[in-house]
Amino acid sequence: MNFPTLPSSLQAALSERGYASATPVQAEVMQPEASGRDLLVSAQTGSGKTIAFGLAMAEQLLEQSDTIAFSVRPLALIIAPTRELALQVSRELAWLYDKTGARIATCVGGMNPQAERKVLRSGATIVVGTPGRLRDHLERGALDLSELKAVVLDEADEMLDMGFREELEEILDATPDSRRTLLFSATMPRPIEALAKRYQRGALRIATISEGRGHNDISYQAVTVSPPEVENAVVNLLRYHEAETAILFCATREKVRHLHATLQERGFAVVALSGEHSQSERNQALQALRDRRARVCVATDVAARGIDLPTLSLVVHVEIPRDAETLQHRSGRTGRAGKKGTAVLIVPFSRRRRVESMLRRAKINADWTDAPDRKAIKAKDRERLLEKLLAPVEVDEGDTELAERLLAERTPNEIAAMLVQAHRASLPEPEDLIANTSEARRDAQKERHRAGFEDTVWFRMALGRRQNADPRWILPLLCRRGHITRNEVGAIRIGPDETYFQIPRQIADKFADAAARTVPSDADEDPVVIERSQTGPRDAAKGNRKRHRGDGPSDGPRVKAKPKSRKFDKFAKAKGKGDGNFGKPPKDARKKKRT
Repeated sequence: MNFPTLPSSLQAALSERGYASATPVQAEVMQPEASGRDLLVSAQTGSGKTIAFGLAMAEQLLEQSDTIAFSVRPLALIIAPTRELALQVSRELAWLYDKTGARIATCVGGMNPQAERKVLRSGATIVVGTPGRLRDHLERGALDLSELKAVVLDEADEMLDMGFREELEEILDATPDSRRTLLFSATMPRPIEALAKRYQRGALRIATISEGRGHNDISYQAVTVSPPEVENAVVNLLRYHEAETAILFCATREKVRHLHATLQERGFAVVALSGEHSQSERNQALQALRDRRARVCVATDVAARGIDLPTLSLVVHVEIPRDAETLQHRSGRTGRAGKKGTAVLIVPFSRRRRVESMLRRAKINADWTDAPDRKAIKAKDRERLLEKLLAPVEVDEGDTELAERLLAERTPNEIAAMLVQAHRASLPEPEDLIANTSEARRDAQKERHRAGFEDTVWFRMALGRRQNADPRWILPLLCRRGHITRNEVGAIRIGPDETYFQIPRQIADKFADAAARTVPSDADEDPVVIERSQTGPRDAAKGNRKRHRGDGPSDGPRVKAKPKSRKFDKFAKAKGKGDGNFGKPPKDARKKKRT
């Protein structure tokens, strides 16, 4: 064992579990210069960081002894973002500290809070929990942190992404100033650095993740497809890789629901995780993945936080991540603990530049390729089948008897063909994809335009972002003023001081007349003027840039528009609609007066 000198109780626990050598993060936190100091650690999930902070805080808990004296109040606190991760951490620390006499309490959502409070009152050496449940126990007086010696924030970046800043600050503010703070995070965005600056003193920075990429054990691929072919590309990727466990990331629960149903229909063993699933449904889905009854999980970003599936080898970004950090968080579900993983981004033709920029920010080198086609999948199927059939197997008497009977009734060639056919029958059929050619990309670009909007006229309103212009009230306003439906409004472009929108040319004159007739009659209000634009948003943007440089005349001071209809305000309030501004400019959005 190449671990540094440890108390005999911890050394015995590591030996029993077969730990012969320390992982990089474990070795770093036990270096002499890290002793007793606050630590800010960049480490990917699955790198052995649970054991790392378990060993690091042993210095404060054991104090040159092999056992821990009984304490009513906890001596160590570990905060994790999700229930699954907290339970996993609790299990790891339970065997690591089993011979020390430490008592471990777990406080997470979905469990009985009264039972948790009973355990806390009876004395717990180490408390592991999620931010919300820990704050609840703290506010009820069940959790006393006055004697805390060490606190660990595990997956700190994910906790901030999930909106737990207030809970973390309240918990940390209740701990003694003398405590040791260990902060573990896969990424180090500015909010994490601010949190470390506030709650740590002279922290030692430890980075075990390569600067070139977020995860060295992950192979990144970017697959370009026609926008309507995204789901077919998902099917072919799953068939091509045939991963033991795969996770598909979507942006919304609606997309999760739809893709889950689609894959089920096509014969995949698939489960779903999103915000609409209860804790019981979530537990059942994860257990199905661990039991190999399901091999594919469709999930949203938040729902997949804290998931630890050792067999997960494929991550597919069905919908493009919102930023580089989300990309790394999603992809980090695979490539853990030295195992190799693959992360695939499905990129519609029109989104390639955005994805290239995101990959550059994340310092990730991805291989750009086409989605696997039917020919490539069939070739992979043949390789896997040969490997499976040629692998050594244990045969009992019943198997031998059955084989002899088959050979008596069929030739070896016929039996082999039957095995191949039976294997193929259990696999979902691959999809035929549109070829990734320049012609296909041009066709896809044409499909982006809605039917009926091939020939449009730009209209203009003198309201923009500075006047709080928002499509949520602009669209109803256009429908009401122009006597049209929302389906007859094309693209809406909101600039700093003006908004442009498209109307199909065949109804443009009718819309303009109706908009001019339906000006509010209130004498004390400036109406929102709607007029045709001869330039459109792009030419207007050039003019705006010139005026900002001082090359053109000024439009004068901006005046904000009032809400349009008092009658509507009263009606909406009576119906419980808040301030009644649906379909109206907000109170501080008054348009500029026309000169």
